[in-house]
Amino acid sequence: MGRLFRKIAAGLGVTLLFLVVALCLAVTIVPPFLDRIYYQGPASRHFDGARFFNPDGADVLAARGRNLQNAIAHYLLGRDDRPKWPHAIAVKPTRPAPFAAPRGMVATWVGHATVLVQAAGINILTDPIWSDRAGPFNLIGPKRIAQPGVRFDDLPKIDLIVISHNHYDHLDIPTLKKLWERDRPKIVTSLGNDTILKAAGIPATALDWGQSISGAALRGLGKDTVIQCENYEHCPDYRVHVTRNHHWGSRWATDRNRALWSAFLIETRAGNIFFAGDTGAGDMAWPSEAARLGPIRLAILPIGAFRFQKGQMESSTHIGPEQAVRIFERLGASTAIPVHWGTFRLSYEQWDTPPRMLEQFLRCEGIERKRFAPLRIGQSIPVPGYAPVPRGPKRCDRKAIAALE
Repeated sequence: MGRLFRKIAAGLGVTLLFLVVALCLAVTIVPPFLDRIYYQGPASRHFDGARFFNPDGADVLAARGRNLQNAIAHYLLGRDDRPKWPHAIAVKPTRPAPFAAPRGMVATWVGHATVLVQAAGINILTDPIWSDRAGPFNLIGPKRIAQPGVRFDDLPKIDLIVISHNHYDHLDIPTLKKLWERDRPKIVTSLGNDTILKAAGIPATALDWGQSISGAALRGLGKDTVIQCENYEHCPDYRVHVTRNHHWGSRWATDRNRALWSAFLIETRAGNIFFAGDTGAGDMAWPSEAARLGPIRLAILPIGAFRFQKGQMESSTHIGPEQAVRIFERLGASTAIPVHWGTFRLSYEQWDTPPRMLEQFLRCEGIERKRFAPLRIGQSIPVPGYAPVPRGPKRCDRKAIAALE
């Protein structure tokens, strides 16, 4: 009897596996049913009238040595040749204070690209995801190996959410729906992503690169006036700028680039916050464009999911630690938090390769580790006031870097 049950269970498992494979393949072979029009508007230097594009060069998905369908099949059939990751990471969740002091700024890494920034009495979340999987229906896609560093019920009331693009690990409808129902936060994203959110009953404001909006305007409290933050004493509330980066967007593969991707600069009375979203290096001019908006007290920069074949140090749409250090320099930021690593397994580097590489490349540039130090998931740090980054001696250990390649 036990053998019979095992045979039945094995048969059901194989059937379920092939159903999942068929669903994944359907994404690439049934475009008429899965394409979506998220945005309609005039053509621009990064929109051709139907789809968005990177004006500094096309994004090219990193070579995997096999096509997407085979990669999915290998993964689901258990023939995954990527370096091993831990099955789970121990996390000690923190309970943040209700808000930061008027001049204070505190940042907590929740995991992946989700950071809670509390600045000048405003609670901000970047690309919030509390779901167990990053994929459709919370059933398909990479599984979270580290629980969120803040339990959802322990979150303070959220005032502002910024959403960089529509990939499932950055635009998570279940999480956003819970946040909207609980707190009614203001949500700012880039063009087209608001259509996805509104279909789920979540209001959002969508802007193009180069556009901005004040907190007062988001709340409908008055004229949307431009603010200059050279003197933080005179900065009313906050302002969100949507800025250029280099990436792509899709929910179903066939809707590729129907919605725009972006970074953000958020002006507050406590200082400026930059969130790079998900990005490749591109022409490397976009960090300088953001820096022109004012001194950056805190930068939130991705360092993971850059390796899709052995020895790779970056992909066209994901920066690695070396590029992250260069972007930190071009932003002129005072402090940075590295994100987009250690939560969802998205690529081929080992679990701790990104922070270990980051430390090496900071040494190569003579930058103090504390200026761009990896956090533990759930760790909160008081962000120091803005100050130019001093440079020490450059100690580049090429053997140590090569050992991580």
